[in-house]
Amino acid sequence: MFHGHSVPAGYFRTPVVRRFDSYPMLFHQEMCKRYPNAVIDVSITAIGGENSASGAKRFADDVLVLKPDVIFIDYCLNDRRIGVEEASKHWRSMIQQASEKEIPVVLLTPTPDSNEDITNPQSPLAAHAESVRKLGSEFNLPVVDSYAAFQRIVSDGAEVSTYLSQPNHPNRPGHQVVADAILKWLD
Repeated sequence: MFHGHSVPAGYFRTPVVRRFDSYPMLFHQEMCKRYPNAVIDVSITAIGGENSASGAKRFADDVLVLKPDVIFIDYCLNDRRIGVEEASKHWRSMIQQASEKEIPVVLLTPTPDSNEDITNPQSPLAAHAESVRKLGSEFNLPVVDSYAAFQRIVSDGAEVSTYLSQPNHPNRPGHQVVADAILKWLD
């Protein structure tokens, strides 16, 4: 189950949605290749424009009711509007609700936004990425560090904009970076 905002929902250049090029679906395709004798389903409860406050409100009714085997949470880009402290409260709520149902959770740090310098450790997205890492440590949960993956790409000389379809949405290569980070974690 992938729960979050427009990125896991598959938005590219708004209002265009390319669900089959989104990282949840790229992950799904690779899992089906790796395990051709297994029936693997991926559900996406992501909503464009939503932050973790809204996501936490509908978590029980839209996510837990489906009894997923694992939940991936990705809200950082839109959580900048509510701030790190407020966002952490809502992430904790979702983590605790899943824990009560004994459903594993994997946290994702943000994908980049070309309006922010990904090399600046003081940027709002960097603060949210660090908050997710701390939540992972606090709850002993895995963290797929998409933000660090994009930082490495930029430090190797690439322009972050080559991985984006618009300032705040990845293109297919950008989504592949996240899918690869999830698969690397899984390995």
